[in-house]
Amino acid sequence: MRLAKPRLEPLQAQDLDPDIRETFGDGPILNIFRTLAHHPKLMKRWLVFGTHILAKNTLSARDRELAILRVGWLCKAEYEWAQHTAIALESGIDEAEIERVTLGPDAAEWSDKESALLRATDELVADAFVQDATWQSLCGFYDKEQLIDLVFTVGQYNLVSMALNTLGVQLEDGAQRFPRS
Repeated sequence: MRLAKPRLEPLQAQDLDPDIRETFGDGPILNIFRTLAHHPKLMKRWLVFGTHILAKNTLSARDRELAILRVGWLCKAEYEWAQHTAIALESGIDEAEIERVTLGPDAAEWSDKESALLRATDELVADAFVQDATWQSLCGFYDKEQLIDLVFTVGQYNLVSMALNTLGVQLEDGAQRFPRS
């Protein structure tokens, strides 16, 4: 974790805006949401976009999660990594592949498609731009909507990583930490 304690303490369930509490029902509410609940209007609008990226995206769950994990790794956002490690495992990505995400697009075991996806993610995080050669490679695997969803997925999780790191959102108990090299 970049910070040992939160800069904004997550709100307790009883302190949440009633509309936000209703959105999450009776179950536990993750620290990210209890932290962002300090700004209920922003959170309500952000959740609409975030829902598209996470649940209505045209990328396969596997491709989406590989990109999200790579963003979390590159941004040193351990909270993001922890949450999406669990989602990645449910999406058919195994532990070895999750750890391989840390090596980037040049790891020998990636397919050409996965390598292009990870390279595009690296380029977007580093330069907010996908290089022509990478774009051409992506075009061999993805349609126009998927290409746009890839850019917006990386952008969404780059933004989320900035917020998590800066606000000091802490891991839930038992969350998977970064691999230690």
